[in-house]
Amino acid sequence: MPLTTVSPGMLDTTAQYYSFKNRIINGAMVIDQRNAGAAVTANGSFPVDRMRIFNSSDGAFSAQQDSSAPVGFTNSVKVTTTTADGTLTGSQNLQFTQRIEGTNVADLGWGTASAAPVTLSFWVRSSLTGTFGGSLRNSAGTRSYPYTYTISVADTWEYKTVTIAGDTSGTWLTTTGIGLIVFFGLGVGPDVSGTAGAWAGANYLSATGAVSVIGTLNATWYITGVQLEKGSTATSFDYRPYGAELALCQRYFEKSYQQGTSIGSSGTGNTGQTLYIGTGNIVGSGDKLPNTTFMVTKRTAPTVNTWSPNGTANTLANMAGTDLATNSCTPNVANDRSFFAYNATSSVTGSLGCVQFQWSASAEL
Repeated sequence: MPLTTVSPGMLDTTAQYYSFKNRIINGAMVIDQRNAGAAVTANGSFPVDRMRIFNSSDGAFSAQQDSSAPVGFTNSVKVTTTTADGTLTGSQNLQFTQRIEGTNVADLGWGTASAAPVTLSFWVRSSLTGTFGGSLRNSAGTRSYPYTYTISVADTWEYKTVTIAGDTSGTWLTTTGIGLIVFFGLGVGPDVSGTAGAWAGANYLSATGAVSVIGTLNATWYITGVQLEKGSTATSFDYRPYGAELALCQRYFEKSYQQGTSIGSSGTGNTGQTLYIGTGNIVGSGDKLPNTTFMVTKRTAPTVNTWSPNGTANTLANMAGTDLATNSCTPNVANDRSFFAYNATSSVTGSLGCVQFQWSASAEL
């Protein structure tokens, strides 16, 4: 059949059909390099890649990747209150968040007269019902937009959308620093709660009067399918290939362990970073081992941690998997592309001419 010529006037320029429209990385909660699905309980932990949970309340939580998910998704993050704090004071809060790199939101033009709107969409369920809250905020905490959403039925997946006008004021980084932070408030004190639906020159993490998940013992809250896109309309979720999503995550966190193995694990055999030093050669105190190159360029020079395959921190092993001198593997980060390790203590001999270790590299915002 003949080709049809399409004039510019026939194109729908308002629809977003391009790839990577979602500024959230790992919004479907499929990548968990650190924990391999295990629960986290510490303030500042990552239950899955790029998603972080902060707690300054008197309560306690457990958060982890979960297989409960709405149709079209396979994973979510589940947050459970393990110690309740029924009265949050001051700036106490529990929040689930992602910090977005400024280079990935520079086109929004926030802080200028041309600021573009964005739409936040997600799937959520909770054992609690009512009006929940969150916010969008700049890196300095001087501009924020509290928002609300309603969960109508307990323990049922519901789809939510929130459209937010672009902010024409304030300073919004467009560098490799924090350009924009998305908060989901799970209990927020009065000093960091504000009126929903408007920009404010304050550090608000959620909306006034929102439901507090941390306030009820054993309360649960699940989320997946998180998308933040340019424009005033929520579009279908931006499903990316697993490998592409993993590479996006690896800009901020990478490891030598195979996927599905948590960092610091023991019993992983000879799956570590293997470095040839020459048959029978000795690695002397202070000697540098060959460079390790990252698979993905990091956001900045990362913090590197090392373990032997037995899970012993800062330790080399021989090819038989036996730990060598204690504290014998200290990383030195060269740049955003590579690092090298060196033997920090007494000399060690590499069995079969090789030594091995595992590592992780974090350049998180």
